[in-house]
Amino acid sequence: MRRSPNRIGALLGYLCSMLIWGPVAFAADRPNVLLILVDDLKPSFGAYGAEWVHSPNLDRLAASGMRFDRAYCNQAVCAPSRNNLLVGSRSTSLGVYSLGYHFRRAVPDAITLPQVFKQNGYQSAGVGKVFHVGHGNVNDELSWSVPFQPDKVIDYVLPESTGGVLTREEAYFSNRQLGRNKSLPRGAAWEKADVEDGAYADGRIAAEGIKRLQSYQDSGRPFFLALGFTKPHLPFCAPKKYWDLYDPADLPLAEFTRPPEGAPKYAGKTLGELNQYKPVPEEPPLDEQMTRTLIHGYYASLSYMDAQVGRVLDEVDRLGIRENTIIVLWGDHGYHLGDHGSWTKHTNYEQANRIPLVFSAPGVTRAGTSCDGLVETVDVYPTLCELAGLPLPSGTQPIDGDSLVPLLDGERRQIRDHAYHCFPRGNRLGRAIRTERYRLVEWKPFGADQPLEYELYDYLGDPHETQNLARSQPDIVSELARMLAAHPEAKPPRR
Repeated sequence: MRRSPNRIGALLGYLCSMLIWGPVAFAADRPNVLLILVDDLKPSFGAYGAEWVHSPNLDRLAASGMRFDRAYCNQAVCAPSRNNLLVGSRSTSLGVYSLGYHFRRAVPDAITLPQVFKQNGYQSAGVGKVFHVGHGNVNDELSWSVPFQPDKVIDYVLPESTGGVLTREEAYFSNRQLGRNKSLPRGAAWEKADVEDGAYADGRIAAEGIKRLQSYQDSGRPFFLALGFTKPHLPFCAPKKYWDLYDPADLPLAEFTRPPEGAPKYAGKTLGELNQYKPVPEEPPLDEQMTRTLIHGYYASLSYMDAQVGRVLDEVDRLGIRENTIIVLWGDHGYHLGDHGSWTKHTNYEQANRIPLVFSAPGVTRAGTSCDGLVETVDVYPTLCELAGLPLPSGTQPIDGDSLVPLLDGERRQIRDHAYHCFPRGNRLGRAIRTERYRLVEWKPFGADQPLEYELYDYLGDPHETQNLARSQPDIVSELARMLAAHPEAKPPRR
């Protein structure tokens, strides 16, 4: 992690005060942290130029601080991406690429981001979906000052959506009947019930977050509160009023719906995850009506989540704690909505890996600013530590990111020349770097040196990734491969 020189003196002074007065000294002067995590949120809402999306609360949060326009996850799937954020380590450093492998099996004495704050006198709490729970994975109790409060990811209110029985995705996300999951019936891919916001999980998560904020104001201790909103994750269940915000005939469809020409066949995906829900067919293609309904459901769910975020932001303002509270908005990965014929995430392509990231840090960020420097999920951990004046922990996990503070305060415009991410396919790992202009993906079998396959995309001339240029641009491949080779060798997947 790089610290800007003008903060070293302040940090040393803080550390001296910690030694003399203890971890709760000067609590009123220490910033609170509100970390807003959103499941499956791509940077496709008003603040990111999608003016047709109804997202007034995400937009006002972005307007209050700095929006990062070239932020990337480190792996486009829920559990590893949340490990990257909360442990501060890339998937390739941990060897954890799957949903069901808990990070503490890889690094038992890791110090998570909320745990750092807890160890330094903060009240640390989580509500909703923070660490990934499901598929055999569980919460991390060491991270929290008080018991974690989960809620449903798969949440229906209409009996016809499930037929009154446990569905396969409900089983996955509640760690039930995992061995016979595929034999269970499918639940509905969407639901538009005429109900109040609190009927679904995100309404309850917002309500609980508001209660926590109210209790913190009375305690006099700083807080680290992680609120994990579940929408727009499948199924696209949202109150009817949010569906009514959109006319499906007006929603834009993907411009390029085929795999990139010349790409390895294993590099992409089609309906996996989506086809776990009815009435989605098991195999492509999807007709236009279903395509429009699914896109409609995604943005209705996004707008429902946006309203819940707005309730929390309103309470921060009402309580008068905005000027001492760092607020971060982070999406765990991007999302395919039919581009390349792909749906959901699980690829190394742009739509799956580019994420929304917003920092609003009073006294550091300026309202209405943006940054086009390349940043990664793992940068959030050291950034929040520096903003709060906390030293990085002594756990054995590698802290792979760099502090974004020099970008937040305008001292610099970039901290690196590329972002790094990965995704496995069977016995291969696709490691990738994204520069300002290009993305290179190197496909390599685990535990072997050969054969290698490459994908190369030029976003200046081909923003939709229509053609793999690796064979026609060997010099560019060689240059980017040298940059990729500077990263440590990826750890094999832990079993």
